[in-house]
Amino acid sequence: MNTSSIGRVKTSRRTGGAPTISDVARLAGVSPMTVSRVINGTSNVRAATRDAVTHAIATLNYAPNPAARSLAGAGQVRIGLLYSNPSAGFLSEFLLGSLDQAARSDVQIIIEKCDLGEHEIAVTRHLIEGGIDGIILPPPLCEADAVLDLLAAAQVPTVSLASGLPVPDMLAIRIDDREAALTMTRHIIALGHRRIGFITGNPNLSSSARRLEGYAAALDEAGIARDESLIAHGLFTYRSGLDAAETLLGLAEQPSAIFSSNDDMAAATVAVAHRRGLDVPGDLTVCGFDDTTLSTAIWPELTTIHQPIADMARSAVEMLASTIRRSQAIDPQDRHKTFDFTLIRRQSDSAPRRRPKVSVD
Repeated sequence: MNTSSIGRVKTSRRTGGAPTISDVARLAGVSPMTVSRVINGTSNVRAATRDAVTHAIATLNYAPNPAARSLAGAGQVRIGLLYSNPSAGFLSEFLLGSLDQAARSDVQIIIEKCDLGEHEIAVTRHLIEGGIDGIILPPPLCEADAVLDLLAAAQVPTVSLASGLPVPDMLAIRIDDREAALTMTRHIIALGHRRIGFITGNPNLSSSARRLEGYAAALDEAGIARDESLIAHGLFTYRSGLDAAETLLGLAEQPSAIFSSNDDMAAATVAVAHRRGLDVPGDLTVCGFDDTTLSTAIWPELTTIHQPIADMARSAVEMLASTIRRSQAIDPQDRHKTFDFTLIRRQSDSAPRRRPKVSVD
C-alpha cells in the first residue's frame, strides 16, 4: 500500500494528480523542509518566505496529508537519525539516548540506516523531500562531505555527534578525543609500560587522528621514542581489531600493552591474546575507548575511556529540537558542546610482568 502511494506521489504532476510538498517547494523556490515549517506554524520563517509558500500552496491547491499531520502532532518536531556505525555497542548507546530524549522533548524520531556511497545521498534526499525538521549524524556520517553539503544546501538543521573536528558553523556534540587518548596513554605509562602498541580507528574520521595524536603526545611527554611498528591500523570493527592485534603480537619484540581506539578492537585484542596463550593483564595490558556494553561483557572487563554516548545523544536531540523551535539562530558560542570523558579502570590493565633475566655462561 505504501509503495503504490509513493508511486502515485512521484508521478502526480505528470498525470494531473494531487500536488506534493516537493511541488510546493519548487514553485516557492524553497526546500520541502521550509514548506513543512510554514504548514506547521513554526515561527522561525521569514515573512517573505512564508508568503511565497502560502502563495504556492494556494496556486497548486495543495492539501497536506492528514495522516502525516496527525502523526507529527501540533508542535511536534521530526528528527532523522542516520547511522552507518560498525560498532553495535556505540549504536546501541546512541539510539538509547536519542529515543529517551525524544520522548521528553515531544520529538518524533525517524531512524534510517544508510551505507556510505550513493545510498547515503538517496536516504538524505528522501528525508529532506519528506519535510524532515532536522538530522543527527553520528560517525562516520558526521564527516561525510556529500551528506553535509546536501543538508547545508537544503538548510536542514544538523547536529554532528562525536566528530573529532566538527565543522565550525555546524551544531556539534563531542568529547576531546586527543585529551582522552593522552590521558589513557599516560595511565598505561604510569603502570610502568614502555613498549605500548596502538590500534587506530577509521582513517577517514578525525576522531581517529585525534586519538593517535594523544597517544603520540603522551609518549613524547614521557621521553619514550615513537616506534611506527607499534602502530597498527584498524577500522573501528572487531574484525579489523583481530587483524591489527595479530600484527602487533606477531612482532619479534611484542608490546607489553595495547591501547585500541575503541572497545570493539580492544575486545578483539583480548581474544587474540588468549588464542596465543597470553594472560590479560599479566602478559598484556589491553585498554579500549568508548565504554560501551561490550567493555563489561568480556573477560577480563576492559579498562577504557568512558565517552558518554547516550548523554551526548540526548543533548543532540534537545539541542536540535530547541534550535528548530526557537525563532532566532543559536548563539555561535553554543553551537559546539564538549562533554567530559572519564578513564574507567577495570581488570584488563596491570604493571608489566617482571621476567627473570637469563644469564648465559
